[in-house]
Amino acid sequence: MTIKSDAVPETKGTSDTGRALGELMTAFESFKETNDERLAALERRSADVLTEEKLGRINDAIDRQQNRLDRLTLKAGRPQLDGRRAGFDALDLEHRTAFDTYVRTGVEGNLRALEAKAMSAGSGVDGGFVVTPVIEDEIGRRLAAISPIRSIASVRPVSVGTFKKPYRTTGPAVGWVGETAARPQTNSPVLAELSFPTMELYAMPSATQMLLDDAAVDIDQWLVEEIELAFATQEGQAFVSGDGVSRPRGFLQVPTVAEASWVWGSLGYLVTGVSGNWAASNPSDVLVDLVYALKAGYRQNGSWVMNRKLQAAVRKFKDSAGNYLWQPPATADTRATLMGFPLVEAEDMPDVAANSLSIAFGDFRRGYLIVDRLGTRVLRDPYSAKPYVLFYTTKRVGGGVQDFDAIKLLKFGTA
Repeated sequence: MTIKSDAVPETKGTSDTGRALGELMTAFESFKETNDERLAALERRSADVLTEEKLGRINDAIDRQQNRLDRLTLKAGRPQLDGRRAGFDALDLEHRTAFDTYVRTGVEGNLRALEAKAMSAGSGVDGGFVVTPVIEDEIGRRLAAISPIRSIASVRPVSVGTFKKPYRTTGPAVGWVGETAARPQTNSPVLAELSFPTMELYAMPSATQMLLDDAAVDIDQWLVEEIELAFATQEGQAFVSGDGVSRPRGFLQVPTVAEASWVWGSLGYLVTGVSGNWAASNPSDVLVDLVYALKAGYRQNGSWVMNRKLQAAVRKFKDSAGNYLWQPPATADTRATLMGFPLVEAEDMPDVAANSLSIAFGDFRRGYLIVDRLGTRVLRDPYSAKPYVLFYTTKRVGGGVQDFDAIKLLKFGTA
């Protein structure tokens, strides 16, 4: 059945997640039909303003359905923090009970004694108490699901303030020799060091005392839900464009160089050939070039990273056979793809502008490292914003590029 309207009909008789996926697929079919009409009009040199507007509305509908699907998938994967998980022992239960008492009433005696007994690696002198392991695990899982770069990067828990990783700048001399030939002495490898300091990330959710007194409210669940989005938003910006001062260093803040002149310590880029725009003809060719700028060992695990506006633009591109390069997710728990590779929507990626580095492609699990220091802390403050109780929640996070050959960028410029 051909859809003549840009409205997206609802699919009946399925779960919320299945219905959202079905509506996304329907919207994309409508998008393809309308875009084909637009392209045909351009070929006839008779561009239709109404068709352009309709295409824009359908594009927005696809984005809304994708966001709805992501939210439903995330919600479906959230376990309740009720402590009934495997491995939840008596000490965990005691810690949870003491933490719950502290959050609700401010009584900290039992919690302080437990932390002293455990000698937690996350304990410090900056005030507050370490959250329970259940809460910390759940924060990590939710951040991995909603923080764009964290979901594809490598994550390493540490118990120190700075994580240092050695790498070889030159390897040992090697070669082929005959069975009886002399073996010359080889040179020793030269090692350098990458440093990933952890920085303090904080959120400050607030609650009324009435909410805290309500025994039906799951305090663990409430706290996680209050801080997850705040942490994910700040992380997303830092992992993309953070300057490394009081926050992680984003991959767009390392030196960049034209791919033909790439050297270790910088990220290579290709250019569109037009300042602040795509090439006038065959604009998608540069995306193919970007994929193959990455070595095969990285390419098999490659992901695209761009913002919503860029995704709307590449959604219109076709290959030489007339097939759309962008495809919706095949199932609710997968991503949309571009040229067969997963596409990650990161709103902190820059819009298209003169010489902007607006698209990244690479194996981020090998290319970007996120360092999480153990111990998320909460400090209860009932005084600063009476009658509300504030919960100053901190987490120490670092990040930076660890393999400069694993990520390539697309520059909207000429050189």
